[in-house]
Amino acid sequence: MNIFETERLIIREYSMSDINDLSTIQSNSMTMNFWPTPFTLQQTENWILDNIERYNKLGFGRWAVILKDNNILIGDCGIIVKDIDGQDKNDLGYIIHYPYWQKGFAFEAANACKEYAFTKLGLKSLCANMPYDHDASRKVAEKIGMKRVKEFNNSRNRNILTYLYSCENENKKL
Repeated sequence: MNIFETERLIIREYSMSDINDLSTIQSNSMTMNFWPTPFTLQQTENWILDNIERYNKLGFGRWAVILKDNNILIGDCGIIVKDIDGQDKNDLGYIIHYPYWQKGFAFEAANACKEYAFTKLGLKSLCANMPYDHDASRKVAEKIGMKRVKEFNNSRNRNILTYLYSCENENKKL
């Protein structure tokens, strides 16, 4: 099911038929350079299954990022509720396969996900976390209006220094 579209992208729910295309992305060492390790096929299958469960339970999760012009899966973007340094947060994440880097796709997907989270889901806030040296991810977070709010050593990612960015829903009545 399509969640929303942008100028160049379709953002849709995963299905098990995405496993091979997503595995090509998640098993690539360049694309997954800032993750602890590239994913195995089993980890990719678990990723899809976990997100399908999130759709059913929460109404959101991480979604497939598809190019409109050729229907190719180029990455992943969306929101999961995740423990980040001891607190549950609405974590906005994005992975774009390396052949599609520096074309604005991560910004386009992340910005649309942020708008969807605030206008359709009514979430109060979002965060994004990334290794301190992941400049491209940091720039996307900043470009969509997030500010760095914390630094911590991430026990889930090789205990490396991690930046936490956050933004609030300005339209949300508290």
